[in-house]
Amino acid sequence: MHYTIDCLNASEHILNITLHIEQIDTPVVDLQLPAWRPGRYELSNYAKNILSVRSYTTNQEPLFIEKITRERWRIHMNGHTEATVNYEYYAQQMDAGNSWLDENLVYINFINCLFYVTERMDEPCQVKLIFNNSYTIGCGLKAIEPHSLYAKDYYELADSPMMASASLQHYTYHVDKIPFHIWVQGGEGMLNWEKALEDFRQFTEVQINTMGEFPQRDYHFLLFLLPYQHYHGVEHRNSTVMTLGPAEQIGHSLYEELMGLASHELFHAWNICTIRPKELLPYDLTQENYFPTGYVAEGVTTYYGDLFLARSGFFDPSRYYAEITRTFNRHFMQSNAARLSLIESSFDLWVDGYSAGVPNRKVSIYHKGALAAFILDMEIRRSTNDQKSLDTVMQLLWQRFGKTGIGYTHDDYIAIAEEVTGHSLTDYFAACITGTEPLQNYLANVLAYIGCVLQIFPLVDKSGCVEILITPVQENESREKWLQNTPAISLY
Repeated sequence: MHYTIDCLNASEHILNITLHIEQIDTPVVDLQLPAWRPGRYELSNYAKNILSVRSYTTNQEPLFIEKITRERWRIHMNGHTEATVNYEYYAQQMDAGNSWLDENLVYINFINCLFYVTERMDEPCQVKLIFNNSYTIGCGLKAIEPHSLYAKDYYELADSPMMASASLQHYTYHVDKIPFHIWVQGGEGMLNWEKALEDFRQFTEVQINTMGEFPQRDYHFLLFLLPYQHYHGVEHRNSTVMTLGPAEQIGHSLYEELMGLASHELFHAWNICTIRPKELLPYDLTQENYFPTGYVAEGVTTYYGDLFLARSGFFDPSRYYAEITRTFNRHFMQSNAARLSLIESSFDLWVDGYSAGVPNRKVSIYHKGALAAFILDMEIRRSTNDQKSLDTVMQLLWQRFGKTGIGYTHDDYIAIAEEVTGHSLTDYFAACITGTEPLQNYLANVLAYIGCVLQIFPLVDKSGCVEILITPVQENESREKWLQNTPAISLY
């Protein structure tokens, strides 16, 4: 697949895209625009940004092309073996999952705007970008020549956003000889990057030590520091896009948000990008891909994102207790009385998972998912006298499913958790994952194992909701083991 993206119509935010298709031996060719993007499990509507679609032969003769669904077009080949498709895409949505074009910046999530030929998603893709020659590109794809990128297939292309500008800042650090790149647009001079690079390096090292190895040869943080309030991150195969603002606060009040987001997104390089639910292998980009383990993909990652900051020394213990309390309170204060369980809410991401929705209907797979992950971590530590933990579960998921490319199921997750714990976890899964009863008493019980107490304050204005406070009350060896940076447990 050969794509050319002309970005010169920046004032109108229009990407002019050309796709050249060769070796066609069928009477028609179907072009599909993705209906959703990995990292956000709800249907999107990228087709609304397409202004026109035309197709013609190598001799510039028009080929009849018709739209047959919301995101699919069909070319009638009339005996020809090659086709060129040209269309325009409106790119003016700045967040971590969409695309933006103006006079100073090119930012493209290829999954928003590049057609793929159905039945030919496994073919290599080359993208030639036409823009200002002074621009530098930040992207996880291989550059094969100036302003040209290569992907081994459409799946890799769709999972590799890019940014380019003349003012793009570039920083690097290494862990285990693996290069980690930070590409930054905006916020010039507002952050001490010497300190920031060391903080990035430390939490990266902790994550790799925990999991035993890194799943990619390199990694790219694509960071947009915006002049207005904003917070968003999306994970990808060997990169992430993060949008934060206001930029003037990045060296002050927003700095912890940057580190928390970056740590969370990096752990996704294992958890969801490579340790992937079976239902998402491969991605079907034409429709919903329902899966019940969203609480593992996002809840476990939310839990670990901040825990890795504590283990790296970025958070001292008291600051970490405050952060984990804040995360859990987002569940207890907002959806403690919800009707749907965590597994039901995982499945229903495709319904209304990212909107407020009906009051007391669903729970957040991020916040209650993090709470459930913490409780499981404590259950395993208590059952094994701190010899094993949720770390062990994630290591086994990586070894058995991530490295092998075999998707895991909900039953696989249960089986590994019970294998590591050494006994049945029926009560845990019934209470925390498939049940809807409030969890404050369950939480108080496991907190006692690490020498902490839980204070509970009912909220009079929201029936069933509470506010909690986690407080360490005594020195505790198990709590130290939980928070310390330990090497990966040997599995073999």
